[in-house]
Amino acid sequence: MSDPLRPLRVLTWHVHGNYLYYLSQIPHELHLVTLPEHPPGHAGRVGSLPWGTNVHEVPAEQVPASEFDCVLYQSRRDFDEDRLRYLSSAQRRLPAVYLEHDPPQEHPTQTRHWAADTVDVLVHVTPFNALMWDGGQTPARVIEHGVIVPEGVHYSGRLDRGIVVVNNLRRRGRRLGLDVFEFARERVPLTLVGMDSASLGGDGEVPNLELAATMAAYRFFFNPIRYTSLGLAVVEAMAIGMPIVGLATTELPTVIRNEVNGYVDTRPQRLVEVMDALIHDRETARRWGEAARATAQSRFSIARFVAEWDELLREVCRR
Repeated sequence: MSDPLRPLRVLTWHVHGNYLYYLSQIPHELHLVTLPEHPPGHAGRVGSLPWGTNVHEVPAEQVPASEFDCVLYQSRRDFDEDRLRYLSSAQRRLPAVYLEHDPPQEHPTQTRHWAADTVDVLVHVTPFNALMWDGGQTPARVIEHGVIVPEGVHYSGRLDRGIVVVNNLRRRGRRLGLDVFEFARERVPLTLVGMDSASLGGDGEVPNLELAATMAAYRFFFNPIRYTSLGLAVVEAMAIGMPIVGLATTELPTVIRNEVNGYVDTRPQRLVEVMDALIHDRETARRWGEAARATAQSRFSIARFVAEWDELLREVCRR
């Protein structure tokens, strides 16, 4: 890399659309490995998100003949299959970062990461995830989410009900809190949105650019998920001024302070009581929501997110 200040050419994949959009705010060029018809995992500049000019598609068969400064893996398929199938031997020796979006699925504490001792840095999106994964001798870095608040979107909480945002909740079941959601929905009014939510009586999938405005009308955001990473939808809801109610698991207890910016607990019945109180007390919901927005501004700013990614990528490429 002759010019240390020029934009880096980063080879990566379209794994999580919203995260990739936020990542594309960095001052570097993102090259997405694509396949015909843009199947999941090999999509490119698809969907309704306003991709910038620094996001490019590179057909998988053209990857070996292309030049990059580093590789950013984001899924096991990227690492186990695409790395060997599409990258040249020289590209496999490039500086490499693995971005792990989730906590370990097989066992919460005894799972060794498949990229351990192979990549230069293993990046986690929450401190909880970093704590749980066994990364071997690979240096670990935590870069927490950064989000952009859509212009003109503000929390109103005018609807006397809560909103739940989970994709494919029926299929993903207990880990994503299907039973917790159904328990709560029988006791307080809740609206479910997300992929395949209509199969559970929900409102279906909401386009990325419309989700914030949709959420803003509801009194609170309810997160029934037992075990996952800190969802971007939670952070986005906080950023527009929504109070959060959810299970006190994984990273959420470090984000939510009870009766300040929301409420977390491991007892579903207690969460139902809090949600019912918020439905009948709009002023408390507004006050908690304002505190949630302040938390999002201080902890999940896009400026901090971009600066940390820029620093990491340049550091790895200098080695």
